[in-house]
Amino acid sequence: MHLVRHGESAWNRRFGPTRIDPGLRDPGLTPAGEAQAREAAERLAGLGVVRLVASPYRRTLQTAALIAARLGVPVAVEPLVRERCAFSCDLGSPPAELAREWPGLALESLPAVWWGGRIESEAALERRCRVFYERASGWRDRDGTAVVSHWGFIRALTGKAVGNAEIVGVAFEADPHPGRARPGERTDRARPGEQQEG
Repeated sequence: MHLVRHGESAWNRRFGPTRIDPGLRDPGLTPAGEAQAREAAERLAGLGVVRLVASPYRRTLQTAALIAARLGVPVAVEPLVRERCAFSCDLGSPPAELAREWPGLALESLPAVWWGGRIESEAALERRCRVFYERASGWRDRDGTAVVSHWGFIRALTGKAVGNAEIVGVAFEADPHPGRARPGERTDRARPGEQQEG
């Protein structure tokens, strides 16, 4: 399975220079973030991806849509791979609003407040990662699945802090230990100056 961090969002762009939360709720991608998503799609093109799973935030749905357009694969929405609601950008949008922007996605099963509503503890995030990892370990197509997610979720699951649009491979083992890096993981190199939150 491949984990992909979303491209640069408007929040990342404003937070980076100041380290002050700019108060942007559920922001979309910047033009640079869209370009990063297209670059990630090119890197994924040779990896046998047959489907995408994406967090319900705008930045991940936009990233997934750009990747799906290049690869010709379906997108499923999964709130388990969301961010931990630590900043303004982690306050999500209601399912009805998202459905207007992405009418082709199955969003009807999302709760009205799917993003958690308050900051999630590290322990709670690790439990959520374990639930996702155990669920994904049963997918027949897990090796051909790319999951578009966030810095905090990817770090908690793999132990790696990744930049925007980086890709991390996840190996499945008989005795999984989410929260720690696994042997044989692959990550693309970080790009200098890229934001590590959101």
